[in-house]
Amino acid sequence: MREYLPNLRRLGRLPLLGSLLLLAACSRDVLNPAGDVALQQRNLIYASTALMLLIIVPVILLIVLFAWRYRASNKDATYDPDFDHSTSLELVIWSAPLLIIIALGALTWSSTHLLDPFRPLDRVAAGRPLDPKVAPLRVQVVSLDWKWLFIYPEQGIATVNELVLPVDRQVRFDITSSNMMNSFYAPTMAGMVYAMPGMRSTLHAVLNRPGEYEGFSANYSGAGFSDMRFKLRGVDQAGFDRWVGETKAGGQGLATGDYLALEKPSEKVPAMHFASVMPGLFDRVVNRCVAPGTPCMSDVMAHDQRAGGGNPHDMRAGAGMPEGRATPPPRGTKPEGALFKDSKDIAPGPNVTKPRKPGAPGVTDPASKRNRDMSFLHLPTMPGTSGVARG
Repeated sequence: MREYLPNLRRLGRLPLLGSLLLLAACSRDVLNPAGDVALQQRNLIYASTALMLLIIVPVILLIVLFAWRYRASNKDATYDPDFDHSTSLELVIWSAPLLIIIALGALTWSSTHLLDPFRPLDRVAAGRPLDPKVAPLRVQVVSLDWKWLFIYPEQGIATVNELVLPVDRQVRFDITSSNMMNSFYAPTMAGMVYAMPGMRSTLHAVLNRPGEYEGFSANYSGAGFSDMRFKLRGVDQAGFDRWVGETKAGGQGLATGDYLALEKPSEKVPAMHFASVMPGLFDRVVNRCVAPGTPCMSDVMAHDQRAGGGNPHDMRAGAGMPEGRATPPPRGTKPEGALFKDSKDIAPGPNVTKPRKPGAPGVTDPASKRNRDMSFLHLPTMPGTSGVARG
């Protein structure tokens, strides 16, 4: 038996070695944040895990303890087959999880409001309040297939798959997508925010440490999803100003035709820089009207609101629809369903048998597709038109 002990010890180390290899393969970006928002989210993960372990660890230990103490071979353990209730035990079993759930709920509620991505920051780091004289840097993010477009509207430049930010300065991201739902995620800086076509999302974040990090898409979006990544660089303010100047001096402009070519699906796109950006490009992407001749969604909705001649600020359903049979009822009223009417008040629709044609296959062959040709409807008469029968 002794000669097998070393082999058994080596086998016992395999699960531990496998666990270490799995942990080594995991990314540490979430647990090693470079920004204050990501740091608070990391601390929230730690606090939530610790609260849950307050129940998990004692339960696991008690399982092992009970299995050992009340084993069949232990003659000293108390054997009480008639036991059915203990008030003290019930209080412990129910009160501990209840208190932990209350603590987790309070922590989640406060953190959800504190870390709301639409909420501007009130500090750049712990103990360092935000300077009200320093305006946040605006960056417009467009999710393309399968790459990221970053527009700096105040600097008048744009990049693809490279995001450069000054450290210790609040950044406001406006996020949208060209034609597919995606998600913008830079784990060292902040949480994940979805990018959706025709919609605008917002994220406020800050970087506190210079360096090079990675961002990516966290929502599957097709063949090039795996390589839909971008480089995130944190530099000081002087380095950021220098980078902006270099981009303006050495790149091409991003016009309508350039964007439409960039919008086409492509994979493993290297970093690109544009020295200028067409004014209003991001708003046209949101309104889905970058291509010439395409009406913007905002103009279409405004036209629909004016079509009914009603109040343009009336946002109820159908407020912009023309008056007629398709107009929904006014707010506060609802048409009465047939289930609540008397049979005499329900008028059947004009559906009559269609005259048979000699030799029609639907008359004799029940499986024939011509069976649908055996009835017709009288369409209701519209104003200014005559009644029409549809077969």
